Amino acid sequence: MALTQHRLYSFRRCPYAMRARLGIVLAGIQVELREIVLRHKPAHMLAISPKGTVPVLQLAGNGKHVLEESRDILQWALEQQDPQGLLNTDLARAQALIDKNDNEFKHWLDRYKYFDRYPELTQSEYRQRGEVFLQELEHLLAQQPYLLGPRISIADLGIMPFVRQFAHVDRDVFYNLPYPHLQQWLKHWLEHPAFVQTMVKYKPWQEGDDLVIFPEQALPASPSTAH
Repeated sequence: MALTQHRLYSFRRCPYAMRARLGIVLAGIQVELREIVLRHKPAHMLAISPKGTVPVLQLAGNGKHVLEESRDILQWALEQQDPQGLLNTDLARAQALIDKNDNEFKHWLDRYKYFDRYPELTQSEYRQRGEVFLQELEHLLAQQPYLLGPRISIADLGIMPFVRQFAHVDRDVFYNLPYPHLQQWLKHWLEHPAFVQTMVKYKPWQEGDDLVIFPEQALPASPSTAH
């Protein structure tokens, strides 16, 4: 039976899943959403994506085309339509920044958040390792409202959920760090209509549930400018 709606498996608090949902919202498209519980992954999700991590996007049609990486879903969404012009940027530079986020910053973020699992260093030492990337972002944001210029780009979408996770390990510590431009950028994003839609809470999907469309309403297609 053909799949008539793109189907997204997601977990609300996962930064990778946030990245994918944020891309879908800002692309102005809609998908079927299946919110999961990580300890009870649906058999159908595991059948199409045995690695068992979110997000997973099953594309409409014969159901055989599956995107298993958040970056691929983000890119795919914006290639369908890009009313905000998020791909109108230096894409090589954007991808290099997201690479650094995923391959270096995320390493230290995990250790900072779950420091008790990694006794080699203290929590504050792990935080300081992660701050190397935050310092780079602060330098960029001291010159312009968004990471790559005066308007949002795919780089902002790709990185913001991870900075949010870092900040939420200890909000008091984060907002007392010497990164005022980064802090303002994050606060702006946390209040952004797209992120508010991204973080709407849905009950976990179960077989037989009614179809859930995400987002419920597409955002207006007006460009996002400086904050």
